[in-house]
Amino acid sequence: MTEYSIGVDLGGTNLRAAAVDQDGNLLAQISASTSPEKGREYVINEIVESIQELRSKQLQGRFAGVGIGVPGFILIDEGVVLNSNNLSFLENIPLRDEIERRLGAPVILENDANAAALGENWIGAGADVQDLVLLTLGTGIGGGIIYKGHVMHGFLGMAGELGHITVVPNGNPCGCGNVGCLEKHASATAITCLAELMKVTPHPNPTSEDIYNLAVAGDLKAQQVFRSMGEALGIALAMLINTFNFPLYLLSGGPLPAWDFFAPAMIEEVSRRSFTYRNTKTRIEKAKLGSKAGLFGAAYLPFQAQKDRH
Repeated sequence: MTEYSIGVDLGGTNLRAAAVDQDGNLLAQISASTSPEKGREYVINEIVESIQELRSKQLQGRFAGVGIGVPGFILIDEGVVLNSNNLSFLENIPLRDEIERRLGAPVILENDANAAALGENWIGAGADVQDLVLLTLGTGIGGGIIYKGHVMHGFLGMAGELGHITVVPNGNPCGCGNVGCLEKHASATAITCLAELMKVTPHPNPTSEDIYNLAVAGDLKAQQVFRSMGEALGIALAMLINTFNFPLYLLSGGPLPAWDFFAPAMIEEVSRRSFTYRNTKTRIEKAKLGSKAGLFGAAYLPFQAQKDRH
């Protein structure tokens, strides 16, 4: 008998939900606004109504449940968001239980980067391995660690905060309280900050895409920005390779088109710092699912929970 689940990717401004069958086929998808300014009740209603709308589309097969990817720290066992910068009004409430109560269906909460890593492992660039690490490059840097096909959570659910690995001992200050975090030296935000510092463009508030276009056009300063980003990523990846000895390390996110500008410095740094990398067939590659990785990973959670029970 066919089965389907619903995956939800909850962002700071938008909500996406998709019905997916057990083979990873996308059956239906909808989007809505999270409108944080309207408050907690509005956002929870939007989540529930989006799921109900998908279920009303006369989808064939048994309904396995709902997976929801949320940015921030999740207490996995309790189903509680402990910290989320963009959705702080959802913190410290029984969010999973409340959505379950309204839906009358099982719900699993997961960190959004963890969900993306799971999606890549299920039907993306990591479908051929059991163990992988994903770095998500965006406004910040998230991460997900997959071990034996499951998200590695740590004892509370907060493992995989890879954007806060220190890559520059006395580097840029980070909102987490540390200095020199990876996300302060290799995220899309870090690209634009460094470009402004180096006066790469006379225009204020450039985007990382602007810097990429300049690099493509041959601007040496813009190219140096991406080399600096690559070095920071290489230091972090070398640490991860030395720690886990996994076969695959994936990168995803907006800056990925600049791969040819940052990857050579990244690989050079990894080679210099990791004996394991130099002497094994460890792969560092681009993720494949793009912005849908979190949706697919969230949708896979109910299927995986069923398998684990049997």
